[in-house]
Amino acid sequence: MKSIAGGNKTLAAFGLTAESKAVNLRESFAAGLFFVSASVSIVAIVLICAFLLGSGIPAIAKIGAVPFLLGKEWSPTDIPPLYGIFPMIAGSLLVTALALLLGMPLGILSAVFLALSCPKRLYRAAKPALELLAGVPSVVYGFFGMMAVVPFLGNSVLSAGILLGIMILPVTANISESALRAVPPEYYEGARSLGAGHYRSVFGVVMPAAKSGLLAAAILGLGRAVGETMAVIMVAGNQARLPLSLNKGARTLTANVVLEMGYAEGLHREALIATGVVLFIFILLLNISFSALTRRNNAKN
Repeated sequence: MKSIAGGNKTLAAFGLTAESKAVNLRESFAAGLFFVSASVSIVAIVLICAFLLGSGIPAIAKIGAVPFLLGKEWSPTDIPPLYGIFPMIAGSLLVTALALLLGMPLGILSAVFLALSCPKRLYRAAKPALELLAGVPSVVYGFFGMMAVVPFLGNSVLSAGILLGIMILPVTANISESALRAVPPEYYEGARSLGAGHYRSVFGVVMPAAKSGLLAAAILGLGRAVGETMAVIMVAGNQARLPLSLNKGARTLTANVVLEMGYAEGLHREALIATGVVLFIFILLLNISFSALTRRNNAKN
């Protein structure tokens, strides 16, 4: 009997050892897979940075940083050619600002309605529609802008800003809704128990508690607006000149690269890559600013 009991214990110990080895093997495989995935992302970023900086910085040095960034004339066919991207920088900033002024308030208010006020039956229809709107290709938005916006406003900065505002609305709404739902319900219930009304509780208590998530929605919406190309090309007019009026056409940094990269060569091509460097640095500064604001808010909390 003792030998049988000892054998059972040995088999059990062997089974546990084999099971632990299998678990360790799965854990090691998962850790290796995650490491490879992270390494691929890092290597891709490094290669992109190396290509942009390696091709763009020499072009900026040849043209001159001040003439390139602050020059008001973009005319690669002139003799000598002119490569000033200030009109494109101004066009990008103006179109993006208009998009944020339209898309951010509507997106946040839509999120407030969906998260805190929407009836369940309506939510089951509205939420999928919002997610579908987020997945519509940009070229479809461009066709919509050409047919529904341009006939009334023309190919202009205002048309591009309105269209981009519609495009960033679902992104900001979805992220803002998630941020609002992440706030503990005790915040809202506590405000109501103190006599505050529904919307006063929402705007005075819940939204300040979700400000980090709302800020993330704003940054992602801003990044979508800055990086959008196809829809802007179809409605903005694409004139490489300073946008002195909202009713005039403009060209953004992304549109400048797409429109001319197909036939550019030599210094012209390098100048377009340098335009991408400026856009890359702009997006990088946005991300750094968002990280700094997030750390500041977390430190206060």
